[in-house]
Amino acid sequence: MSGNHSSEPQVVLRPLYRAEQVRELDRRTIAGGIEGFALMQRAATAAWQSLRARWPGIKRISVLCGGGNNGGDGHVLAALAAVAGVAVQRIAVKPLEELEGDAARAAEMATAAGVGCEPWRRGIAFDGEVIVDALLGTGLSGEVRGAFREAIEAINACGLPVLAIDIPSGLAADTGAELGVAVRASRTVTFIGDKIGLHTGRAPALAGEVHFRALGVDARQHADLPAAAELLDQELIKAWLPSRARDAHKGAMGHVLVLGGAPGFGGAALLASEAAARLGAGKISLATAPAHVTACLTYRPEVMVHGLRGAAELGELPERADVLVVGPGLGQGAWGQGMLQAALAASRPLVVDADGLNLLASHFTGQRRDDWILTPHPGEAGRLLGCRAAEVEADRPAAAHELQRRYGGVVVLKGAGSLVAGPAGLAVCPYGNPGMASGGMGDVLSGMLGALLAQGLPLEAAARIGVMTHALAADMAVRDAGERGLLAADLASYARVIVNPDFEPGLHSLAGGH
Repeated sequence: MSGNHSSEPQVVLRPLYRAEQVRELDRRTIAGGIEGFALMQRAATAAWQSLRARWPGIKRISVLCGGGNNGGDGHVLAALAAVAGVAVQRIAVKPLEELEGDAARAAEMATAAGVGCEPWRRGIAFDGEVIVDALLGTGLSGEVRGAFREAIEAINACGLPVLAIDIPSGLAADTGAELGVAVRASRTVTFIGDKIGLHTGRAPALAGEVHFRALGVDARQHADLPAAAELLDQELIKAWLPSRARDAHKGAMGHVLVLGGAPGFGGAALLASEAAARLGAGKISLATAPAHVTACLTYRPEVMVHGLRGAAELGELPERADVLVVGPGLGQGAWGQGMLQAALAASRPLVVDADGLNLLASHFTGQRRDDWILTPHPGEAGRLLGCRAAEVEADRPAAAHELQRRYGGVVVLKGAGSLVAGPAGLAVCPYGNPGMASGGMGDVLSGMLGALLAQGLPLEAAARIGVMTHALAADMAVRDAGERGLLAADLASYARVIVNPDFEPGLHSLAGGH
Protein backbone atom coordinates (compact mmCIF):
# COMPACT_ATOMS: atom_id res chain seq x y z
CA MET A 1 0.00 0.00 0.00
CA SER A 2 1.00 3.58 -0.51
CA GLY A 3 2.82 5.14 2.43
CA ASN A 4 2.15 8.77 1.55
CA HIS A 5 -0.29 9.48 4.41
CA SER A 6 1.83 9.31 7.56
CA SER A 7 0.75 12.77 8.75
CA GLU A 8 -2.84 13.96 8.94
CA PRO A 9 -3.69 17.00 6.80
CA GLN A 10 -5.11 19.88 8.80
CA VAL A 11 -8.55 21.03 7.65
CA VAL A 12 -10.73 22.92 10.11
CA LEU A 13 -14.26 21.52 10.10
CA ARG A 14 -17.35 23.29 11.40
CA PRO A 15 -18.21 22.05 14.89
CA LEU A 16 -21.75 20.90 15.62
CA TYR A 17 -23.27 21.11 19.08
CA ARG A 18 -26.15 19.82 21.15
CA ALA A 19 -28.85 22.24 22.23
CA GLU A 20 -27.74 22.25 25.86
CA GLN A 21 -24.23 23.26 24.80
CA VAL A 22 -25.53 26.15 22.70
CA ARG A 23 -27.66 27.34 25.59
CA GLU A 24 -24.55 27.32 27.76
CA LEU A 25 -22.67 29.34 25.13
CA ASP A 26 -25.56 31.77 25.13
CA ARG A 27 -25.44 32.02 28.92
CA ARG A 28 -21.69 32.61 28.96
CA THR A 29 -21.96 35.28 26.28
CA ILE A 30 -24.53 37.16 28.35
CA ALA A 31 -22.43 36.70 31.51
CA GLY A 32 -19.48 38.12 29.59
CA GLY A 33 -21.21 41.48 29.21
CA ILE A 34 -23.56 41.22 26.23
CA GLU A 35 -27.15 41.88 27.26
CA GLY A 36 -29.57 39.09 26.45
CA PHE A 37 -31.88 41.40 24.52
CA ALA A 38 -28.93 42.70 22.50
CA LEU A 39 -28.09 39.12 21.55
CA MET A 40 -31.71 38.58 20.55
CA GLN A 41 -31.54 41.66 18.35
CA ARG A 42 -28.39 40.32 16.69
CA ALA A 43 -30.14 37.01 15.94
CA ALA A 44 -33.26 38.69 14.56
CA THR A 45 -31.16 41.03 12.43
CA ALA A 46 -29.22 38.08 10.99
CA ALA A 47 -32.49 36.29 10.23
CA TRP A 48 -34.01 39.37 8.61
CA GLN A 49 -30.92 39.90 6.44
CA SER A 50 -31.03 36.26 5.37
CA LEU A 51 -34.71 36.57 4.51
CA ARG A 52 -34.13 39.67 2.38
CA ALA A 53 -31.18 38.03 0.64
CA ARG A 54 -33.21 34.92 -0.21
CA TRP A 55 -36.45 36.74 -1.17
CA PRO A 56 -35.32 40.28 -2.10
CA GLY A 57 -38.57 41.53 -3.62
CA ILE A 58 -41.06 40.59 -0.93
CA LYS A 59 -43.64 43.11 0.22
CA ARG A 60 -45.49 41.08 2.88
CA ILE A 61 -44.48 38.52 5.48
CA SER A 62 -46.33 36.48 8.09
CA VAL A 63 -44.45 35.92 11.35
CA LEU A 64 -45.67 33.20 13.71
CA CYS A 65 -44.30 33.69 17.22
CA GLY A 66 -44.19 31.30 20.14
CA GLY A 67 -42.72 31.99 23.55
CA GLY A 68 -39.16 32.21 24.88
CA ASN A 69 -36.19 33.43 22.90
CA ASN A 70 -37.35 31.88 19.64
CA GLY A 71 -40.62 33.77 19.75
CA GLY A 72 -38.73 36.88 20.83
CA ASP A 73 -36.53 36.63 17.73
CA GLY A 74 -39.70 36.58 15.66
CA HIS A 75 -41.13 39.67 17.32
CA VAL A 76 -37.89 41.61 16.76
CA LEU A 77 -37.76 40.48 13.12
CA ALA A 78 -41.33 41.70 12.70
CA ALA A 79 -40.25 45.13 13.98
CA LEU A 80 -37.25 45.24 11.64
CA ALA A 81 -39.42 44.31 8.65
CA ALA A 82 -41.95 46.99 9.47
CA VAL A 83 -39.24 49.64 9.74
CA ALA A 84 -37.99 48.50 6.31
CA GLY A 85 -41.45 49.12 4.83
CA VAL A 86 -42.59 45.51 4.59
CA ALA A 87 -46.16 44.72 5.63
CA VAL A 88 -46.11 42.34 8.59
CA GLN A 89 -48.78 39.96 9.78
CA ARG A 90 -47.76 38.99 13.32
CA ILE A 91 -49.50 35.93 14.75
CA ALA A 92 -49.04 35.07 18.42
CA VAL A 93 -49.38 31.37 19.17
CA LYS A 94 -48.14 32.20 22.67
CA PRO A 95 -50.36 35.06 23.96
CA LEU A 96 -48.46 38.34 24.44
CA GLU A 97 -49.68 38.72 28.02
CA GLU A 98 -47.99 35.42 28.92
CA LEU A 99 -44.55 36.44 27.66
CA GLU A 100 -41.76 37.21 30.10
CA GLY A 101 -38.29 38.76 30.07
CA ASP A 102 -36.62 39.42 26.75
CA ALA A 103 -39.49 37.84 24.81
CA ALA A 104 -41.96 40.32 26.33
CA ARG A 105 -39.57 43.17 25.58
CA ALA A 106 -39.29 41.98 21.98
CA ALA A 107 -43.06 41.89 21.59
CA GLU A 108 -43.27 45.45 22.91
CA MET A 109 -40.66 46.50 20.39
CA ALA A 110 -42.77 45.14 17.53
CA THR A 111 -45.88 46.83 18.85
CA ALA A 112 -44.02 50.14 19.18
CA ALA A 113 -42.96 49.77 15.53
CA GLY A 114 -46.61 49.71 14.55
CA VAL A 115 -46.90 45.98 13.96
CA GLY A 116 -50.32 44.60 14.79
CA CYS A 117 -50.76 41.22 16.42
CA GLU A 118 -53.53 38.66 16.13
CA PRO A 119 -53.88 35.53 18.23
CA TRP A 120 -53.53 32.13 16.62
CA ARG A 121 -56.78 30.52 15.57
CA ARG A 122 -57.43 27.49 13.46
CA GLY A 123 -58.20 28.42 9.85
CA ILE A 124 -56.35 31.74 9.96
CA ALA A 125 -55.28 32.99 6.51
CA PHE A 126 -51.64 33.93 5.97
CA ASP A 127 -51.21 37.31 4.28
CA GLY A 128 -47.47 37.10 3.66
CA GLU A 129 -45.49 35.97 0.66
CA VAL A 130 -43.05 34.30 3.05
CA ILE A 131 -43.73 32.67 6.42
CA VAL A 132 -41.32 33.20 9.33
CA ASP A 133 -41.31 30.29 11.76
CA ALA A 134 -40.49 31.57 15.26
CA LEU A 135 -42.66 29.07 17.11
CA LEU A 136 -40.48 26.55 18.93
CA GLY A 137 -36.75 26.59 19.53
CA THR A 138 -34.12 24.04 20.48
CA GLY A 139 -35.56 23.36 23.94
CA LEU A 140 -38.35 21.15 22.58
CA SER A 141 -38.10 17.56 23.82
CA GLY A 142 -41.54 15.97 23.56
CA GLU A 143 -44.02 15.64 20.74
CA VAL A 144 -45.57 18.88 19.45
CA ARG A 145 -49.15 19.30 20.60
CA GLY A 146 -52.05 21.71 20.80
CA ALA A 147 -52.01 25.09 19.09
CA PHE A 148 -48.38 24.70 18.06
CA ARG A 149 -49.16 21.50 16.17
CA GLU A 150 -52.09 23.22 14.46
CA ALA A 151 -49.87 26.15 13.47
CA ILE A 152 -47.14 23.90 12.07
CA GLU A 153 -49.66 21.89 10.06
CA ALA A 154 -51.12 25.12 8.68
CA ILE A 155 -47.66 26.38 7.67
CA ASN A 156 -46.90 23.14 5.85
CA ALA A 157 -50.26 23.15 4.09
CA CYS A 158 -50.14 26.74 2.84
CA GLY A 159 -47.52 26.19 0.14
CA LEU A 160 -45.58 29.37 0.93
CA PRO A 161 -41.80 29.49 1.39
CA VAL A 162 -40.67 29.42 5.01
CA LEU A 163 -37.73 30.91 6.90
CA ALA A 164 -37.13 29.03 10.15
CA ILE A 165 -35.43 30.90 12.98
CA ASP A 166 -32.71 28.80 14.65
CA ILE A 167 -34.40 25.46 13.87
CA PRO A 168 -37.60 24.35 12.13
CA SER A 169 -40.23 24.06 14.85
CA GLY A 170 -40.73 20.41 15.77
CA LEU A 171 -37.27 19.24 14.70
CA ALA A 172 -35.12 17.83 17.51
CA ALA A 173 -31.89 19.81 17.73
CA ASP A 174 -29.83 16.91 19.09
CA THR A 175 -31.04 14.05 16.89
CA GLY A 176 -32.62 15.36 13.69
CA ALA A 177 -35.83 13.48 14.55
CA GLU A 178 -39.26 14.91 13.80
CA LEU A 179 -41.19 15.29 17.05
CA GLY A 180 -44.61 14.35 15.76
CA VAL A 181 -44.79 17.16 13.23
CA ALA A 182 -42.25 19.76 12.11
CA VAL A 183 -42.11 22.80 9.86
CA ARG A 184 -40.82 22.23 6.35
CA ALA A 185 -38.55 25.24 5.88
CA SER A 186 -36.99 26.60 2.71
CA ARG A 187 -34.14 28.12 4.71
CA THR A 188 -33.03 27.90 8.33
CA VAL A 189 -30.86 30.54 10.01
CA THR A 190 -29.21 29.16 13.13
CA PHE A 191 -27.16 31.00 15.72
CA ILE A 192 -24.12 30.87 18.06
CA GLY A 193 -23.39 27.17 17.55
CA ASP A 194 -24.57 25.01 14.65
CA LYS A 195 -26.74 22.10 15.79
CA ILE A 196 -26.12 18.48 14.91
CA GLY A 197 -29.86 17.91 14.47
CA LEU A 198 -29.90 20.33 11.53
CA HIS A 199 -27.80 17.99 9.41
CA THR A 200 -29.00 14.39 9.80
CA GLY A 201 -32.18 12.31 9.98
CA ARG A 202 -35.25 14.32 8.97
CA ALA A 203 -33.29 17.58 8.87
CA PRO A 204 -32.27 17.50 5.19
CA ALA A 205 -35.96 17.29 4.27
CA LEU A 206 -37.11 19.91 6.78
CA ALA A 207 -34.41 22.53 7.28
CA GLY A 208 -33.82 23.58 3.67
CA GLU A 209 -30.68 25.68 3.25
CA VAL A 210 -28.92 25.96 6.61
CA HIS A 211 -27.19 29.28 7.23
CA PHE A 212 -25.06 29.55 10.37
CA ARG A 213 -24.49 32.91 12.04
CA ALA A 214 -22.13 32.98 15.03
CA LEU A 215 -23.34 36.40 16.26
CA GLY A 216 -19.82 37.22 17.38
CA VAL A 217 -19.48 34.10 19.55
CA ASP A 218 -16.51 31.77 18.94
CA ALA A 219 -17.63 28.42 20.29
CA ARG A 220 -14.18 26.86 19.75
CA GLN A 221 -12.73 29.06 22.50
CA HIS A 222 -14.73 27.07 25.05
CA ALA A 223 -12.59 23.95 25.27
CA ASP A 224 -14.75 22.49 28.03
CA LEU A 225 -17.66 22.30 25.56
CA PRO A 226 -16.33 19.83 22.99
CA ALA A 227 -18.35 19.65 19.79
CA ALA A 228 -20.84 16.80 19.51
CA ALA A 229 -19.76 16.28 15.90
CA GLU A 230 -18.04 17.90 12.93
CA LEU A 231 -19.54 18.80 9.57
CA LEU A 232 -17.53 17.22 6.78
CA ASP A 233 -16.12 19.50 4.09
CA GLN A 234 -14.93 18.47 0.63
CA GLU A 235 -11.67 20.34 1.25
CA LEU A 236 -10.68 17.18 3.12
CA ILE A 237 -10.60 15.29 -0.18
CA LYS A 238 -7.98 17.58 -1.65
CA ALA A 239 -5.97 17.46 1.55
CA TRP A 240 -5.92 13.67 1.74
CA LEU A 241 -5.64 12.95 -1.99
CA PRO A 242 -2.88 15.09 -3.48
CA SER A 243 -1.46 14.45 -6.93
CA ARG A 244 0.42 11.18 -7.20
CA ALA A 245 4.17 10.90 -7.48
CA ARG A 246 5.31 10.69 -11.09
CA ASP A 247 6.87 7.26 -10.50
CA ALA A 248 3.76 5.72 -8.93
CA HIS A 249 2.96 2.11 -9.91
CA LYS A 250 0.06 -0.24 -9.30
CA GLY A 251 1.87 -2.20 -6.62
CA ALA A 252 2.03 0.93 -4.48
CA MET A 253 -1.67 1.73 -4.92
CA GLY A 254 -2.97 -1.28 -3.04
CA HIS A 255 -4.88 -4.48 -3.81
CA VAL A 256 -8.58 -4.79 -2.95
CA LEU A 257 -10.32 -8.15 -2.76
CA VAL A 258 -14.12 -8.05 -2.99
CA LEU A 259 -15.88 -11.08 -1.52
CA GLY A 260 -19.45 -11.18 -2.75
CA GLY A 261 -21.87 -12.15 -5.44
CA ALA A 262 -23.43 -15.36 -4.23
CA PRO A 263 -25.32 -17.27 -6.95
CA GLY A 264 -27.87 -14.88 -8.41
CA PHE A 265 -26.42 -11.75 -6.80
CA GLY A 266 -23.41 -10.95 -8.96
CA GLY A 267 -24.25 -7.31 -9.75
CA ALA A 268 -23.61 -5.96 -6.25
CA ALA A 269 -20.08 -7.33 -6.07
CA LEU A 270 -19.28 -6.03 -9.53
CA LEU A 271 -20.50 -2.54 -8.57
CA ALA A 272 -18.18 -2.59 -5.56
CA SER A 273 -15.28 -3.80 -7.70
CA GLU A 274 -15.72 -1.10 -10.33
CA ALA A 275 -15.99 1.60 -7.66
CA ALA A 276 -12.75 0.41 -6.09
CA ALA A 277 -11.06 0.59 -9.47
CA ARG A 278 -12.37 4.07 -10.26
CA LEU A 279 -11.14 5.40 -6.93
CA GLY A 280 -7.61 4.39 -7.77
CA ALA A 281 -6.77 1.04 -6.20
CA GLY A 282 -3.88 -0.54 -8.06
CA LYS A 283 -5.39 -4.02 -8.35
CA ILE A 284 -8.91 -5.36 -7.87
CA SER A 285 -9.74 -9.01 -7.31
CA LEU A 286 -13.28 -10.34 -7.10
CA ALA A 287 -14.23 -13.65 -5.50
CA THR A 288 -17.73 -14.50 -6.72
CA ALA A 289 -19.90 -17.41 -7.76
CA PRO A 290 -18.71 -19.14 -10.96
CA ALA A 291 -21.88 -18.22 -12.86
CA HIS A 292 -20.94 -14.52 -12.73
CA VAL A 293 -17.41 -14.72 -14.13
CA THR A 294 -18.22 -14.20 -17.81
CA ALA A 295 -20.48 -11.23 -17.19
CA CYS A 296 -17.92 -9.60 -14.88
CA LEU A 297 -15.09 -10.00 -17.37
CA THR A 298 -17.24 -8.63 -20.14
CA TYR A 299 -18.35 -5.58 -18.18
CA ARG A 300 -15.10 -4.76 -16.38
CA PRO A 301 -12.10 -6.70 -17.70
CA GLU A 302 -9.70 -4.79 -15.43
CA VAL A 303 -11.06 -6.75 -12.44
CA MET A 304 -9.39 -10.12 -11.75
CA VAL A 305 -12.42 -12.37 -11.33
CA HIS A 306 -12.29 -15.69 -9.51
CA GLY A 307 -15.27 -18.02 -9.72
CA LEU A 308 -15.50 -19.92 -6.44
CA ARG A 309 -18.00 -22.57 -5.36
CA GLY A 310 -17.19 -21.83 -1.73
CA ALA A 311 -14.73 -20.32 0.72
CA ALA A 312 -12.59 -23.45 0.65
CA GLU A 313 -11.44 -22.41 -2.85
CA LEU A 314 -10.19 -18.98 -1.74
CA GLY A 315 -6.68 -20.28 -1.17
CA GLU A 316 -4.21 -17.42 -0.71
CA LEU A 317 -6.41 -14.73 -2.22
CA PRO A 318 -7.06 -12.95 1.12
CA GLU A 319 -3.36 -12.91 2.00
CA ARG A 320 -2.44 -11.39 -1.38
CA ALA A 321 -4.80 -8.46 -0.88
CA ASP A 322 -4.28 -5.38 1.27
CA VAL A 323 -7.97 -4.80 2.03
CA LEU A 324 -11.03 -7.06 1.93
CA VAL A 325 -14.52 -5.81 1.07
CA VAL A 326 -17.11 -8.36 2.15
CA GLY A 327 -20.87 -8.16 1.85
CA PRO A 328 -22.10 -6.93 -1.56
CA GLY A 329 -24.41 -9.63 -2.88
CA LEU A 330 -23.00 -12.01 -0.25
CA GLY A 331 -26.26 -13.69 0.68
CA GLN A 332 -26.86 -15.29 4.05
CA GLY A 333 -26.55 -18.90 2.98
CA ALA A 334 -23.61 -21.26 3.27
CA TRP A 335 -21.66 -19.52 0.48
CA GLY A 336 -21.87 -16.13 2.16
CA GLN A 337 -21.24 -17.48 5.64
CA GLY A 338 -18.07 -19.17 4.47
CA MET A 339 -16.78 -16.04 2.74
CA LEU A 340 -17.38 -13.88 5.80
CA GLN A 341 -15.73 -16.42 8.07
CA ALA A 342 -12.67 -16.43 5.81
CA ALA A 343 -12.59 -12.64 5.76
CA LEU A 344 -12.77 -12.44 9.54
CA ALA A 345 -9.93 -14.94 9.83
CA ALA A 346 -7.66 -13.00 7.47
CA SER A 347 -5.31 -10.47 9.04
CA ARG A 348 -6.41 -7.69 6.72
CA PRO A 349 -8.46 -4.50 7.16
CA LEU A 350 -12.11 -5.07 6.29
CA VAL A 351 -15.03 -3.15 4.88
CA VAL A 352 -18.26 -4.94 5.83
CA ASP A 353 -21.58 -4.13 4.15
CA ALA A 354 -25.01 -5.55 3.35
CA ASP A 355 -25.38 -9.26 4.15
CA GLY A 356 -21.95 -9.19 5.77
CA LEU A 357 -23.56 -7.01 8.45
CA ASN A 358 -26.66 -9.18 8.66
CA LEU A 359 -24.48 -12.23 9.21
CA LEU A 360 -22.51 -10.41 11.89
CA ALA A 361 -25.78 -9.82 13.70
CA SER A 362 -27.12 -13.38 13.27
CA HIS A 363 -24.21 -15.82 12.96
CA PHE A 364 -21.00 -14.07 14.03
CA THR A 365 -22.06 -12.22 17.16
CA GLY A 366 -19.56 -10.75 19.59
CA GLN A 367 -17.08 -9.66 16.93
CA ARG A 368 -15.13 -6.48 17.68
CA ARG A 369 -12.06 -5.19 15.88
CA ASP A 370 -10.18 -1.97 15.32
CA ASP A 371 -9.36 -2.49 11.65
CA TRP A 372 -12.75 -2.53 9.97
CA ILE A 373 -15.35 -0.13 8.59
CA LEU A 374 -18.97 -1.16 9.04
CA THR A 375 -21.51 0.53 6.75
CA PRO A 376 -25.07 -0.21 7.96
CA HIS A 377 -28.25 1.48 6.83
CA PRO A 378 -30.81 1.97 9.65
CA GLY A 379 -32.32 -1.51 9.21
CA GLU A 380 -28.93 -3.22 9.41
CA ALA A 381 -27.94 -0.96 12.29
CA GLY A 382 -31.06 -2.03 14.15
CA ARG A 383 -30.17 -5.69 13.69
CA LEU A 384 -26.64 -5.07 14.94
CA LEU A 385 -27.99 -3.24 17.99
CA GLY A 386 -30.96 -5.53 18.60
CA CYS A 387 -33.57 -2.84 18.06
CA ARG A 388 -35.92 -1.55 15.38
CA ALA A 389 -34.84 0.74 12.53
CA ALA A 390 -37.27 3.37 13.85
CA GLU A 391 -35.35 3.45 17.13
CA VAL A 392 -32.12 4.04 15.22
CA GLU A 393 -33.68 6.90 13.29
CA ALA A 394 -35.09 8.42 16.48
CA ASP A 395 -31.52 9.18 17.61
CA ARG A 396 -29.04 8.58 14.83
CA PRO A 397 -26.03 10.10 16.64
CA ALA A 398 -26.58 7.88 19.68
CA ALA A 399 -26.99 4.80 17.47
CA ALA A 400 -23.77 5.55 15.58
CA HIS A 401 -21.84 6.01 18.82
CA GLU A 402 -23.23 2.79 20.28
CA LEU A 403 -22.38 0.80 17.16
CA GLN A 404 -18.81 2.08 17.27
CA ARG A 405 -18.54 1.34 20.99
CA ARG A 406 -19.76 -2.23 20.56
CA TYR A 407 -18.04 -3.18 17.33
CA GLY A 408 -14.93 -0.97 17.27
CA GLY A 409 -13.26 0.39 14.16
CA VAL A 410 -15.28 3.00 12.27
CA VAL A 411 -19.02 2.90 11.63
CA VAL A 412 -20.81 4.63 8.75
CA LEU A 413 -24.51 4.98 9.56
CA LYS A 414 -25.99 5.62 6.13
CA GLY A 415 -29.04 7.71 5.36
CA ALA A 416 -29.86 11.39 5.00
CA GLY A 417 -26.95 13.12 6.67
CA SER A 418 -24.75 10.00 6.87
CA LEU A 419 -22.77 9.73 10.10
CA VAL A 420 -19.19 8.54 10.49
CA ALA A 421 -18.36 7.41 14.03
CA GLY A 422 -14.78 6.60 14.93
CA PRO A 423 -12.19 7.07 17.66
CA ALA A 424 -11.93 10.78 16.80
CA GLY A 425 -15.65 11.29 17.28
CA LEU A 426 -18.65 11.84 15.05
CA ALA A 427 -18.75 13.46 11.61
CA VAL A 428 -21.79 14.36 9.52
CA CYS A 429 -21.88 14.36 5.71
CA PRO A 430 -23.82 17.35 4.32
CA TYR A 431 -23.82 16.06 0.73
CA GLY A 432 -26.03 13.63 -1.18
CA ASN A 433 -29.58 13.70 -2.54
CA PRO A 434 -32.81 11.66 -2.83
CA GLY A 435 -31.70 10.24 -6.17
CA MET A 436 -29.52 7.89 -4.12
CA ALA A 437 -32.64 6.02 -3.01
CA SER A 438 -32.01 3.16 -5.43
CA GLY A 439 -30.43 -0.27 -5.25
CA GLY A 440 -26.67 -0.78 -5.25
CA MET A 441 -25.62 2.56 -3.75
CA GLY A 442 -24.22 0.89 -0.65
CA ASP A 443 -22.24 -1.59 -2.75
CA VAL A 444 -20.57 1.31 -4.55
CA LEU A 445 -19.70 2.95 -1.23
CA SER A 446 -18.09 -0.21 0.10
CA GLY A 447 -15.85 -0.45 -2.97
CA MET A 448 -14.83 3.18 -2.61
CA LEU A 449 -13.91 2.67 1.02
CA GLY A 450 -11.84 -0.38 0.15
CA ALA A 451 -9.91 1.55 -2.50
CA LEU A 452 -9.10 4.42 -0.14
CA LEU A 453 -7.87 2.03 2.56
CA ALA A 454 -5.77 0.20 -0.02
CA GLN A 455 -4.08 3.48 -0.99
CA GLY A 456 -2.92 4.04 2.56
CA LEU A 457 -5.52 6.32 4.12
CA PRO A 458 -6.10 5.69 7.82
CA LEU A 459 -9.36 3.98 8.68
CA GLU A 460 -11.28 7.04 9.89
CA ALA A 461 -9.99 9.30 7.12
CA ALA A 462 -10.90 6.71 4.49
CA ALA A 463 -14.43 6.48 5.90
CA ARG A 464 -14.89 10.26 5.89
CA ILE A 465 -13.41 10.74 2.42
CA GLY A 466 -15.32 7.78 1.00
CA VAL A 467 -18.68 8.90 2.34
CA MET A 468 -18.16 12.41 0.96
CA THR A 469 -16.93 11.18 -2.42
CA HIS A 470 -19.92 8.87 -2.75
CA ALA A 471 -22.39 11.66 -1.95
CA LEU A 472 -20.64 14.30 -4.07
CA ALA A 473 -20.55 11.92 -7.04
CA ALA A 474 -24.30 11.52 -6.73
CA ASP A 475 -24.73 15.29 -6.52
CA MET A 476 -22.64 15.75 -9.66
CA ALA A 477 -24.65 13.12 -11.51
CA VAL A 478 -27.90 14.78 -10.47
CA ARG A 479 -26.73 18.16 -11.75
CA ASP A 480 -26.25 16.53 -15.14
CA ALA A 481 -29.49 14.57 -15.42
CA GLY A 482 -31.75 14.92 -12.37
CA GLU A 483 -32.61 12.72 -9.41
CA ARG A 484 -35.06 10.19 -10.81
CA GLY A 485 -33.35 7.33 -12.57
CA LEU A 486 -29.95 7.80 -10.91
CA LEU A 487 -28.24 4.40 -10.87
CA ALA A 488 -25.51 3.16 -8.59
CA ALA A 489 -23.38 2.39 -11.64
CA ASP A 490 -23.48 6.08 -12.58
CA LEU A 491 -21.43 7.10 -9.56
CA ALA A 492 -18.05 5.50 -10.24
CA SER A 493 -17.03 7.71 -13.15
CA TYR A 494 -18.14 10.88 -11.37
CA ALA A 495 -16.26 9.79 -8.27
CA ARG A 496 -13.12 9.54 -10.35
CA VAL A 497 -13.38 13.28 -11.04
CA ILE A 498 -13.84 14.06 -7.35
CA VAL A 499 -10.80 12.08 -6.16
CA ASN A 500 -8.62 13.96 -8.64
CA PRO A 501 -9.19 17.44 -7.15
CA ASP A 502 -6.09 18.92 -8.81
CA PHE A 503 -7.21 17.84 -12.27
CA GLU A 504 -8.20 20.68 -14.60
CA PRO A 505 -10.83 19.34 -17.01
CA GLY A 506 -10.57 20.11 -20.68
CA LEU A 507 -13.21 20.59 -23.33
CA HIS A 508 -14.17 16.93 -23.44
CA SER A 509 -14.17 16.21 -19.71
CA LEU A 510 -16.71 14.01 -18.00
CA ALA A 511 -19.81 15.64 -16.52
CA GLY A 512 -20.09 18.41 -19.03
CA GLY A 513 -17.02 20.36 -18.02
CA HIS A 514 -17.47 20.33 -14.24
